[in-house]
Amino acid sequence: MTFSIFEGQEASQVIFQFKAKPPAVNFKLTGETDGIFQIQSDGLLYHNKALDREKRAVHRLQVSTLDAQGATVEGPVPITIEVKDINDNRPMFLQQKYEGSVRQNSRPGKPFMYVNATDLDDPATPNGQLIYEIVIQLPKINNVMYFQINNKTGGISLTVDGSRELDPLKNPSYNLVVSVKDMGGQNENSFSDSTSVDIIVKENIWKAPEPVEIVENSIDPHPIKITQVQWNEPGAQYSLVDKEKLPKFPFSIDQEGGIYVTQPLDREEKDSYVFYATATDEGGKWLSVPLEIRVKVKDINDNPPTCPSTVTVFEVQENENIGSNIGTFIAHDEDEENTVNSILGYRIVDQNPKFPKEGLFLVQTYSGVFQLAAQSLKKQDTPQYNLTVEVADKDFKTLCDVQIHVIDINDQIPIFEKSDYGILTLAEDTAVGSTILTIQATDADEPFTGSSKILYSITQGDSDGRLGVDTDPQTNAGYVIIKKPLDFETAAIHDIVFQAENPEPLVYGVNYNTSSTATFKLIVTDVNEAPVFSQRIYQAKVREDVAIGTEVGNVTARDPENLDISYSLRDDRRGWLKIDPVTGQISTRAPLDREAESMYVVHVVATEIGTHARLSTKHTNFEERVYNVPIRIKDGGRPPLERVVSLPVIFCKCVDGSCFLPAGHHSGMPTVGMAVGILLTTFLVIGIILAVVFIRIKKNGGKDNVETAQASEAQPLKN
Repeated sequence: MTFSIFEGQEASQVIFQFKAKPPAVNFKLTGETDGIFQIQSDGLLYHNKALDREKRAVHRLQVSTLDAQGATVEGPVPITIEVKDINDNRPMFLQQKYEGSVRQNSRPGKPFMYVNATDLDDPATPNGQLIYEIVIQLPKINNVMYFQINNKTGGISLTVDGSRELDPLKNPSYNLVVSVKDMGGQNENSFSDSTSVDIIVKENIWKAPEPVEIVENSIDPHPIKITQVQWNEPGAQYSLVDKEKLPKFPFSIDQEGGIYVTQPLDREEKDSYVFYATATDEGGKWLSVPLEIRVKVKDINDNPPTCPSTVTVFEVQENENIGSNIGTFIAHDEDEENTVNSILGYRIVDQNPKFPKEGLFLVQTYSGVFQLAAQSLKKQDTPQYNLTVEVADKDFKTLCDVQIHVIDINDQIPIFEKSDYGILTLAEDTAVGSTILTIQATDADEPFTGSSKILYSITQGDSDGRLGVDTDPQTNAGYVIIKKPLDFETAAIHDIVFQAENPEPLVYGVNYNTSSTATFKLIVTDVNEAPVFSQRIYQAKVREDVAIGTEVGNVTARDPENLDISYSLRDDRRGWLKIDPVTGQISTRAPLDREAESMYVVHVVATEIGTHARLSTKHTNFEERVYNVPIRIKDGGRPPLERVVSLPVIFCKCVDGSCFLPAGHHSGMPTVGMAVGILLTTFLVIGIILAVVFIRIKKNGGKDNVETAQASEAQPLKN
């Protein structure tokens, strides 16, 4: 049997009552009674003193029954008494004062010392669960805590601020007051204790060394020790971390912290290295932040100068002034910039040809600027000079090739081969893109340069930009093309002036004159053009029950020659609509039926008027002969075109519509039948002549333009 009893309870508390079976008349208690547990003859088990878990947490007892003679009847029966803990003990620090030390810049969160407290209460219950806390830090600069404590283990470590700010020269020591509470620190009835902690700040010898300089291409035996790092305590494990992840890392570290370069370095390959040294404990954890190691590779003069290219080319205009800059020659040296190893000097050592003399050019020693030194040059004398330039640093010399081209100056103007390109007549419908004329000017400057290339422009006679001129780059011929449609009505005659110029500016004192201009007359002839509607589609929305004669819309067209226009409808299949031939007003002429056709489409035709004339007499007193009637015909263009034709008209005496010759006249007198035939022939001739005259006004019997009108329930009429 097992019983649980809280420690500290009052005495004479009954635990259990046992019962005996005859012949048993008494009970006997044995075991770890400690004089506390007793049993009465009636079987009542009780304790006569308060229990103390800290003295004995478990009491193991045995109960037996006895007869009247004291002999055992039954038992012994084992009984376990568990003493349950109460929080009757306060925690106690093992020391009233602790002392410790820490290095500046130590890793935050890594304990450098511990404080310890004990509590006699059961550690498996909240009574024995202890919580540590730093309650005072002296000094406390700017109200910032430099120390922290693990509230369960009592381990004291630096905060991030402490790791960064601790300095033995500023504050060599600190004092902490640390408290400990039981009950997990969460109960107002918790017991507590406190202790004092004195901390000495020591200098941290785990410091990054000064940057290291290593002379490149060293021939000394490797590895070579270049610097040293050291952790504050013995036993640290050292390693290097490559920041740049190089294919081959040329450094190593030994277990005393010595850092070595393992092979010769080349500054031109890589001029500096940055990596880290780490110190770890036996478990592989960092003891502090890694140290940055910087290595600079020191230059030696191990590279000769190099030419900027195989051949460097400069240009100089003929007649250039002495002292003029021709160009800048810049060589290169792989050694370190802005050091004596990379400072270069320039010198011309050869000139070819030496005509008209040597020393035509000079180069500034350190800037590499080339200048014309002796006299102006002529292209016809020598078009090209080849120079050899020596480039030197303090130990090496390199020869480079330079070519100087003498280029022509623009001292000749373009000259047209003829000043007048005559007259050309074109119809106004000539296709855009057509070449209508070839013009030609020549230039005596060097071929295929900006000085001899010719650009043509139209300076007069084409304000609307209907023409353009393209230049053949090989022959300098100019091809005049139509860029925009010609328009007889806008301008029938163009007096064109061409200008020929160079893209390069002319030299001072030379100017363009009339030799660089040419003229050309373009006459544009009229073409009968169809009328044009103000819009392509007209739409109207009408109800099917509108009255006959209701207006549904209006169309408008314009004739380019300003002729009158007549309107008519086409494709009016159901005969629902009619149009006023003069105004273009469209209206209904029959009932509409939406169910038969909800969208009714017809076409409107616009036709030119002025296509015939009538000839009549003012009196009847005519002789019987042939009269030649002059007729002047003109159109409505701007300006109008006209022509005078002679129309022969034969008059004779007629009876019943037939011409005859009276008796007694000579045989040449026509008969009545002949007169009628002559009159019919005359009117036929009139018709033929009028048709010929107006053929240019009315091509194919006159041009029409057709647009579409729609009657629907969808859109309003647009004019």
